[in-house]
Order: sequence, then structure tokens, then C-alpha cells
Amino acid sequence: MNLGSAIQMCRTKRKLSLAELAKVAGCSVSYLSMVENSKRDPTLSTIEKIASALRVPVEILFFLGAERGELKGIDQELAGRLAVTALDLLNGPASKSA
Repeated sequence: MNLGSAIQMCRTKRKLSLAELAKVAGCSVSYLSMVENSKRDPTLSTIEKIASALRVPVEILFFLGAERGELKGIDQELAGRLAVTALDLLNGPASKSA
């Protein structure tokens, strides 16, 4: 699971800086940076705060952060299409409103 890269991907799609996301999520910039770089494992409550700040369901963060072998039972092509669709949704009207 690479939740940090999923958070970073969503953050950049939302055109948010680390500082902007950290402020809305209620954590420090340095902590958020460490999460994005897989140097810290956030608690579920912190993940929920980050997801809320990103205006993304927690489940999408977990899905986008899942690595190849972690999505057993889901066709890899379908998983790829789902990921692209989820990322496309981040480009919608909610951008910059978190």
C-alpha cells in the first residue's frame, strides 16, 4: 500500500500545495510531507481528515494507493480504468475548494 503517493496524486490534481492541504487537514506541513513520502504511517483518523480536506472518499485513497498484488480478484485492466476515472473526477468543479 502506498497511501502517500495516492494523497500526493490527489493533492496535485486538486492543485493544492502541501501547506494548503495541511492547514485544512489539521496537520503540519512536515508531517504531511513525511506521509506523502512514506516516512510516516498516518492513523485512520488522520487519513479521514486528509481525505475530507481533499474532498475524496477514503476508499478512493486506499484504492489509488493499492499496489498490484493488493487488488486480488479485480481485473488489472478494470482497476486501471477505475483509477483513471477516479483521477478524472478530481479535475471536476471541486478543485481549489477544499
